[in-house]
Amino acid sequence: MSPWCQNSYFNQSYPWENYETENSNVSVKRLPQNALVGCIVREEGHIYSLAACRDLLYTGSESKNIRVWKNLHEFSAFKSNSGLVKAIIICGDKIFTGHQDGKVRIWKAQAKNPDIHKRSGTLPTFIDIFKCSIKPKNYVEVKRNKTSVWIKHGDAISSLSMNQEKGLLYSASWDKTFKVWKVENSKCLESVIAHEDAVNSIVAGANDMIFTGSADGSVKVWRREVHNKGTKHSLEQTLLSQECAVTSLVIDGSHSILYCGSSDGLVNFWECEKELKHGGVLKGHKLAILCLAASGNLLFSGSADRNICVWKRVEGSAHSCLSVLTGHTGPVKCLAVEKDLQTSNADDQRWLLYSGSLDKSVKVWSVSEQSPDFSEFQQGDDNGDFILPAR
Repeated sequence: MSPWCQNSYFNQSYPWENYETENSNVSVKRLPQNALVGCIVREEGHIYSLAACRDLLYTGSESKNIRVWKNLHEFSAFKSNSGLVKAIIICGDKIFTGHQDGKVRIWKAQAKNPDIHKRSGTLPTFIDIFKCSIKPKNYVEVKRNKTSVWIKHGDAISSLSMNQEKGLLYSASWDKTFKVWKVENSKCLESVIAHEDAVNSIVAGANDMIFTGSADGSVKVWRREVHNKGTKHSLEQTLLSQECAVTSLVIDGSHSILYCGSSDGLVNFWECEKELKHGGVLKGHKLAILCLAASGNLLFSGSADRNICVWKRVEGSAHSCLSVLTGHTGPVKCLAVEKDLQTSNADDQRWLLYSGSLDKSVKVWSVSEQSPDFSEFQQGDDNGDFILPAR
């Protein structure tokens, strides 16, 4: 099991390890390589979504509550009209939540009372639905023998992504579509029938590219173009076509690598710097990948096998598995990562990783970018528990 640190990390009483330098008897303090530093458990059901911003953590579950945590203590909470909060993203002073009922809700913290959050909008708006419903041409089939106006999702929202530069919000849904929203005026600009099955993940990349992953086993690349006053997304290419479902997508902070997790436990990745070139496959899990997160040189993969693999891009397209974080008693459903400002230094960049699980808990990990001193995580065994560098 990953090491558990009894003292409160967030009160800066972290249990440091002592060791002696090779050339002196001076005792030096260092942080454990990768450690579990905290845990949140609240009996509100499975944790489906996480979002972290500086010292705040937002959690969504199968209840109607979105809870806000600060230093592992509940800071605030706000309630939606629909349970099963499937996705949360933060952009500036706005929090966007995607729900089982197919709607996106927008929240803002009050300036004078930041612990109080008020709903500032819903996508699509009631007025837009009413205006759209007047014309028969605006109705599309969303399920067998069921129609709805095109600006509404016909099933649960599975993923949200933001193009901050253009002020566009993307929502993916189990209704096989993704929709494009103008954040400034809450208008739905476009609805794209993207796949033959549920769209499980959507990521906005650089150069107006959009990536979608689906239960139909494909990863598709879409290119955004300006179309009159709106947008038009055209299919540029299909990166992957397989029998098992694509469950999660993430792109690194430099927009140079796209990672794709699948229900077969594999992570495929593509290099995006010049052209979309397949870089390799990471094999570290025994069951389905359920979530991915990336920051710095690290990739984190959460799985139904209850483990989290920490991968580091070492050079070119080579990756190594630095460690496997264990401790959850249920599938790891969602991940969020923030830079660890308390302990990071020039020699040891560290990250705070938050993991939400179907065991109803959120765990907090301190993870280092430094390679471990031991070598067993660098080589794979016969069962594929750890990974050889992928090329």
